[in-house]
Amino acid sequence: MAMWRAWAAVSMVALGSPAVAQPPAPRFAHIFADHAVLQRDHPMAIWGQAAAGAAVTVRLGDRSAAVTADAQGRWRATLPAMPAGGPYTLAIDGGPSLGDIMVGDVFLCGGQSNMEFMVKASTNAWGALQAPADPDLRYATIPDTTRAQPLADLEAPANWQRVGPETVGDASAVCYYMARSLRKSEKVPIGFINSEWGGTRIESWISPTSLATIPRLRDGVAAVDLYARDPAAAFAQDGRRRDAWWKAHDPAAVKQARFRRADYRDQAWPTMPTGAWKEAGVPALADFEGVVWLRATLDLTAEQAAAAKTLQLGPIDHYDETWVNGRYVGGGSVNWAWRHYDVPADTLHAGRNIVAIRVLGGADGGGLTGGAARGLELRDGTLVPFTGAWRYQQGRALSGEKIDPAPWDVPNSLTTLHNGMIAPLAGYGLKLAAWYQGESNAGEASRYRELMTLLMADWRRTFAAPDLPFFVVQLTAYGKPTTTPGASGWAELREAQAQAVAQDAHAGLAVTIDVGDRFDIHPTQKTVVGERLARLARVIAYGQPGLRSGPEVAGVTRRGGDLLVSYRNVTGGLHTYSAGQAIGFEACAGDTCRYVPAEARGDTVVLSGANAAGVTKVRYAWSDAPFTNLFDGADLPAAPFEHAVE
Repeated sequence: MAMWRAWAAVSMVALGSPAVAQPPAPRFAHIFADHAVLQRDHPMAIWGQAAAGAAVTVRLGDRSAAVTADAQGRWRATLPAMPAGGPYTLAIDGGPSLGDIMVGDVFLCGGQSNMEFMVKASTNAWGALQAPADPDLRYATIPDTTRAQPLADLEAPANWQRVGPETVGDASAVCYYMARSLRKSEKVPIGFINSEWGGTRIESWISPTSLATIPRLRDGVAAVDLYARDPAAAFAQDGRRRDAWWKAHDPAAVKQARFRRADYRDQAWPTMPTGAWKEAGVPALADFEGVVWLRATLDLTAEQAAAAKTLQLGPIDHYDETWVNGRYVGGGSVNWAWRHYDVPADTLHAGRNIVAIRVLGGADGGGLTGGAARGLELRDGTLVPFTGAWRYQQGRALSGEKIDPAPWDVPNSLTTLHNGMIAPLAGYGLKLAAWYQGESNAGEASRYRELMTLLMADWRRTFAAPDLPFFVVQLTAYGKPTTTPGASGWAELREAQAQAVAQDAHAGLAVTIDVGDRFDIHPTQKTVVGERLARLARVIAYGQPGLRSGPEVAGVTRRGGDLLVSYRNVTGGLHTYSAGQAIGFEACAGDTCRYVPAEARGDTVVLSGANAAGVTKVRYAWSDAPFTNLFDGADLPAAPFEHAVE
């Protein structure tokens, strides 16, 4: 009884004392999780958070490192290099521990939708989905995250998964098939990190510091930084830019500004059953391209208004600017991109709320296209649909114009995906990086070469790996085949990719011109792409004997009436499939090009009779979707090119 009274007295004193804040427990950064793979044969950076000034000791197997957290609670330790092996426990003394950690090789795979394309949708996926589990092949996919400033950490722990029939289907197909091939030859644990986002541009994936070195992008990078520090000021600045554009292109824009207000009376406006005006059955809109204003109502309870999260509008053709109760909430510039606009907490109220949208479009349906569910998404995931039909007001006919997006808008943003999906991984040990992107930059080849070079240097700096092997998948074939030579934005971008890689001693190019699909921008034959990346990796990253690439042009010379195209990196001579001639070669006099006959002879292609007066250059496979049949003995396609005649 006395003991109980003593305990009760101490408890009452404790209850009556002020609460003492407990220092935060030490933790690992979120990229470190159960089943992760760490890079072998190099010192391993491990980092995380703890109380300011706290002593932190990290252990992996028989290796350990002790550090002190800085004033912000950040700590970074370096463990000694280890050979391939495991599984190990990665632990903090007196703190958390992570299990089933392997030491092996780590790959980072980035880009847009063709790198995002999943195993389960690829050709022959059945084989991958039915193959036995491989516990030494693992992957983590970084969630789509866009941020205006670099994140110090992922927003949630990474989900590292061991490859097996139940898990492999959701992995990046290209990255998986590359890793699977290298697992067979290198026989070490491999972990690959997928960090990609469909439809995005290369500018999104470069750090703000690096991107700001390009003068034409400096103001945009500064605007993104302003958006991070003061969103209202950034919105206002971008609003002035947009208003200036409209004043310059539409004389009615100033008067129509009242359409965005909540108190504007739109009862006289006609209604349409769908937001896509070319499907509305309205004769005046059937072939219309230009400006259409749309207005709709959201009837909300007080609870719904308080729980508002995002305005969901689905895809819009083509450019939009959207206001809620007169307050601008966002705009888009890509006709296939779904619009998800955050709604500030004080924007909505109980009762009638007005959403007003100014749309410039019409080439692909006009307005709210597709069958998306549209309305206000609440924090619990509930969608409150719009009330009644959309009202519309037709504006000025206007076609062929482009409205530049705000520099923080995905998929055309500057630096925001690097900030959200690359920066939090900074310093993680890597064996190599692979990149599959360019479709969204087609038509901008003159700038892409500079950006590709900048991206490779930027990622190497981010991961403290100046010689990091970097492999680029060249754009494949897509689009309408041509019957006469002409200009091609895709061919020009392929050339820019090849030039950037050729200037980099630690880079390689995977040519994929033969495995495209002219009907689908997402060809499903990802196994071949992954195998070609693995072939490059064995030579450049692993130092095995072999060629850095398949056949690529070395020079074009004159011999009598012929032109001779010499090739390097040829295995077993050049061959033409299904014909005695190679197709796709052009001889050009200035900008005038013509198809010419071509015959493969060893490591040379002879263009018979092509040395005509005025011929200055030769092109091969120079179109968006060329048909090609020139390969070497290793079944690697000859790379597209444009080359001056020497």
